[in-house]
Amino acid sequence: MSHQLREHIEEVVALSDDEYAFVLSHFSKEVYRKHDFLIRRGGPVKYCYFVISGLLKLIYDDADGKQHIVSFAMENWWESDFAAYFAQSKAQLSLQCIEDTHVLGISLENYNKLAADFSKMEHFFLKKSNAGHIASQKRILSFLTSSAKERYGQLLKEHPSLFQRLPKTLLASYLGVSRETLSRLSP
Repeated sequence: MSHQLREHIEEVVALSDDEYAFVLSHFSKEVYRKHDFLIRRGGPVKYCYFVISGLLKLIYDDADGKQHIVSFAMENWWESDFAAYFAQSKAQLSLQCIEDTHVLGISLENYNKLAADFSKMEHFFLKKSNAGHIASQKRILSFLTSSAKERYGQLLKEHPSLFQRLPKTLLASYLGVSRETLSRLSP
C-alpha cells in the first residue's frame, strides 16, 4: 500500500530505503467507506491526504444548500481543505468518499517537521504545491474563458478515467452545468 507513496515521491526526488522509512513514519494509514467524510465543513482539518486507492470529492455547500464540487482526488493525488489545514482553522469545505478509499494522512505538525528536517521532502512538497496552484488557476480560467463543451472536452482529455468512475450528476456539478446539459455534451 505504501509503495505508491514512495513511487510518487520518487518522481521528484530519489529516496534510500532508510529515508523512505523516515518519511513514511510521519503518515498514518486510514481506510474509509463510500459516502464517509474525511473532512466536514465546520470541523477540524487534521490531515492532508495522499490517495492510495479510491475516489474523493471536495465540496462546498452554499447558503442555499447547493453543493459545488471544487475538485476530485483519485489515486496518487493529494487533497484537503488546504486553507483550513495550513491555518489550522475550521473547514470551509467537506471531503467525502465517492468510493471506498485508502489514504495516507499527514498532520500539519508532521508536514512541517518533515519539511524542516529533510530538505528532499521540502523540495517535494514545494513541487506538489506549485502543481496544485497551477491546476487551480487553470480550472478558474477554464470557467472564465471556456464553454461547457470545451470544459467537458478538456476534462475528458486530461482525466478520462473519471468518466468511468463518476455518476453524471457529479460530473455535471464539477463542470458547472445541469445534468441535462451534460447529456447533450457527451458523445
